Amino acid sequence: MSGETVPGRGELRASDKDREQVVELLRVAAGDGRLSSDELDQRIEAALTARTYGELDALTTDLPAAERALAAGLPKEMTRIAVGSASAKRDGAWVVPQRMQVECKSGSVLLDFTGAVISSPTLEIEASVGSGSVTLVVPPDVLVDVEDVAVGSGSVQNHTRVAPGTPVRLRVHVTGRIGPGTIIVR
Repeated sequence: MSGETVPGRGELRASDKDREQVVELLRVAAGDGRLSSDELDQRIEAALTARTYGELDALTTDLPAAERALAAGLPKEMTRIAVGSASAKRDGAWVVPQRMQVECKSGSVLLDFTGAVISSPTLEIEASVGSGSVTLVVPPDVLVDVEDVAVGSGSVQNHTRVAPGTPVRLRVHVTGRIGPGTIIVR
C-alpha cells in the first residue's frame, strides 16, 4: 500500500443523495433570483450526471457560503442540545436538521432561524424545559406550531404569524414539556 495516495474530497464519488441536495440547492438559488431558468436547467443536468464531489462543488462555487454548506452534505437528521444552568445558541448560517431534542434545565437556549440554512421543509423539536427558557427567532416565512407542548406552571408564547399568501419555507412543530420555564417564539 505504500506509495498510494488518498484521493481528496473533490475526487471522491458522489451519492444520489449528494446529487439531490445540490439539485435542491440550485432550485432554491433560482427561486431567490440567483440563477436564470437556463442556468438552472444546465446545472441540474450537470448535477444529475456528476460523478464526484468536485463536479458537484463546481456547480455551487458562485452561490453564497450558507447555501454551499447544504451542498456539502452537512445537515444532520437529529441534533441534541442540553444545558443545565448554562446557555446555548444556534445563529448565523447554522444548518437546520430534521429533528432536534432540546433539554434546558435552568439555563437558556436560543435558536435563531433568520440566517439558518434550511434543507428540509419540516423540523420536529422535542423540548424539555425546567425553569429555563427556549427562544425561537424566525423569519416571516417560517411557521411554528407549539400547540402540542404540555405546560406545568410556565408558559408558551408564540408572537409570530405567517401572513396569508406567504409561501412557508419551514414548518416547525414543537412538542414536549415545560415546568416553570418558558418557550417563546418571536
